[in-house]
Amino acid sequence: MNPVQINNIDHADLRVSARAGAAFGDAANQALVFPAEFEEVQREFAIIFRRREEGLQAYALLGLDRDENLFLADAHWTSRYVPASHQRGPFSIGMVRPAGADVGQPMLQVDFDDPRVGDDAGLPLFLEHGGNTPYLDRITGVLRLLYEGMENAPPAYAALDDAGLLAPVTLTIDVSEERRYTVPDVLVVDIERLAALTGEPLERLHRSGILRLATLAAASLGNVQQLIARKQQQPGTGG
Repeated sequence: MNPVQINNIDHADLRVSARAGAAFGDAANQALVFPAEFEEVQREFAIIFRRREEGLQAYALLGLDRDENLFLADAHWTSRYVPASHQRGPFSIGMVRPAGADVGQPMLQVDFDDPRVGDDAGLPLFLEHGGNTPYLDRITGVLRLLYEGMENAPPAYAALDDAGLLAPVTLTIDVSEERRYTVPDVLVVDIERLAALTGEPLERLHRSGILRLATLAAASLGNVQQLIARKQQQPGTGG
């Protein structure tokens, strides 16, 4: 990687392609997601949770086989929403510490080793007179969501866990009479426990916004059926 902090003077004519693909890490059967995008994610994907060394994390389920994204076709996504962790493309946030400052400031960077950077057929980042293009504004918003998500996701998921709303399961997904997939070691929002919440715990989760996250994650599990339908369209699945 070659992350470079960009500006509208040195990179006034820089273009970046918005294309996706396996070469750019999009062929994955799960995508990291964050609370701020749960509403969009739950319209398309099933949201599951996993315990990692760094704590609980949430993922959108994209496929069933290894390195399979059933929402990816050639150089573009076929879903109405793309998880922010994949929307960001070759862009990232780097912490830059100005001279004399005690803490760093988040700054926009782009990986100049990525083949999408410098693509003449790509989208411009800056307007003729120096302002940001709509594309760069969108990317900035995506990176802000990711940056803030790193901070607010751990306590939000811990609150779900502390309330007893996350149940460990092994998802069993039947694609056909001959083919069954299992997704082990995941946690999902337990709908019965969610419905049984009353009194102070219910009020506390409602006030904090955690109840809404739980409701969205629980509703998202219905999208497993869409995942099955997409899988059945693949050759050799018996659909």
